[in-house]
Amino acid sequence: DIFRDLAIEDFHVIEAESEFLGDLIGIVNPEEKRKIIGRKFIEIFEREAKKIGDFDYLGQGTIYPDRIESAQPSKHASIIKTHHNVGGLPEQMSLDLVEPLKELYKDEVRRIGKMLGLPEKFINRHPFPGPAFAIRILGEVTKERVKILRNADAIVTEVIETSDLYNQLWQVFPALITVKSVGVMGDKRTYEYMITIRAVESIDAMTADWSKLPYNVLEEISNQIINKVSGVNRVLYDITSKPPGTIEYE
Repeated sequence: DIFRDLAIEDFHVIEAESEFLGDLIGIVNPEEKRKIIGRKFIEIFEREAKKIGDFDYLGQGTIYPDRIESAQPSKHASIIKTHHNVGGLPEQMSLDLVEPLKELYKDEVRRIGKMLGLPEKFINRHPFPGPAFAIRILGEVTKERVKILRNADAIVTEVIETSDLYNQLWQVFPALITVKSVGVMGDKRTYEYMITIRAVESIDAMTADWSKLPYNVLEEISNQIINKVSGVNRVLYDITSKPPGTIEYE
């Protein structure tokens, strides 16, 4: 809907879930995940672009924090995590990269968006990682786990939006901990996954404070996930700031 509002109609959606999942079988290391996804992304993008026409460039929304965490600005910097659109790309590409925002922080990008008259919903949308749910699943990525996390994510977003908290937060999302815990539902024992909720406030993503969400909002999120998402019997809330933790888990 946002793209339609901007009169962008030539928009192609590629169904490539099985290709990504196939390459991620057995992979649990976060850096391996990111690099595999980066390579597969370019492979699919170049393949599909050739079907549409003759293109020379790939435009990316890389911003400065992506490069800092990937240690791109300096050979002496420590790699925090390889962003799929920076260090995760293959060395050989048929398309030339265009990254007009790579020297800017997120708050600066948003100011540019306002100057251009872009819709507020577009400008204030929470960051979403390029590797998507793969780095919000702590462990191997499977179709079942992606489904669980996608359903939990929809609940978190809906509750936060209806509680009028969305624009007060930098990010809020669930992550799937692929360790199971014992629970009880009705009179039966359960042994299922745990979901952790991450909500932070920040200006530029270089540092972030965990958000003190109201208890009734946390209760609503927890109740809905437990009652509606099959495979989950426990919901946790992350109260770690950045540093020491990064905003994303992987």
